Amino acid sequence: SLTLVDTNLPPEAETELRSFIAKRLSKGALFEGMGNVASVGLSIPECKIGCYYCRFQHENLLEMATPESDISAPEYVVCFLEDTFRLELDKYIQSLKINCDLEQKTLETSVNPYLRSWFENAVCPIQRVVRLFQEKLASLLHAALSYTPVEVKNADERTEKDISRFLAAASLEGLVQEGTMTSLCIAMTEEQHKTMIIDCSGPHPQLCNAGSNRFCEDWMQAFVNGAEGGNPFLFRQILENFKLKAIQDINNLKRFIRQAEMNHYALFKCYMFLKNCGSGDVLLKIVKVEHAEMPEARNVVTVLEEFMRE
Repeated sequence: SLTLVDTNLPPEAETELRSFIAKRLSKGALFEGMGNVASVGLSIPECKIGCYYCRFQHENLLEMATPESDISAPEYVVCFLEDTFRLELDKYIQSLKINCDLEQKTLETSVNPYLRSWFENAVCPIQRVVRLFQEKLASLLHAALSYTPVEVKNADERTEKDISRFLAAASLEGLVQEGTMTSLCIAMTEEQHKTMIIDCSGPHPQLCNAGSNRFCEDWMQAFVNGAEGGNPFLFRQILENFKLKAIQDINNLKRFIRQAEMNHYALFKCYMFLKNCGSGDVLLKIVKVEHAEMPEARNVVTVLEEFMRE
């Protein structure tokens, strides 16, 4: 059976949501530690709404529980009426598991305030970063895309976490080959002068060793234009579109490179694509790492690098 720990829903909607979760539990559709999203119908706001839910056990109690002991770690299900920021909410729940004491006596002082701040902490960081950086956001997008190390100085804890979350959300992690990502991170880290420094000591962040390109500047403008509406979900959609376009460009370039191994005209197409896409500097680094062990493709990339330097 489900026992309510805390909610900010009206009683009727809370009962409906609890019934929805109970059905999922009875079907064995809730696995421990795995966040899920689904559409749930609630009487308030009288329509179907996206719902994130995750079942978990407290880490410390889980470690203490053994087959021989009488300790059984209680299980919890956390629900947020939001389905866009799944990865962020997964991390939010993970932090809850590790850091919060789920004993009844501390619920009001520790757990409940943590849960009630979920929107500010999991959904709004992208919006806050856009408003803080404005036109300088292009350099942050470029750093995320190129895996450039970023060091934040003189920032409060929330701002530093916001920047870190934005960089993670804007990177292509999980969308490009893991080996490629690792190699790029190593290569960029070894170039110490490439580390971008963000100094937040003043009202506006100051950037050192910042890079950018036309692609990132165009997408920065989309973010800045979206800031007028103030919808954090819009920013997330823009960010996903930014990453989708970057992946499409990477795949197009790789296709052109395969063709260029046998065709000089295709090599020219590669060059023109890199010149016109707005992110040739970053794309070339990514494909260079991916094709490091492929002699023919590596030769094409080397020629393209020479062309781009001219």
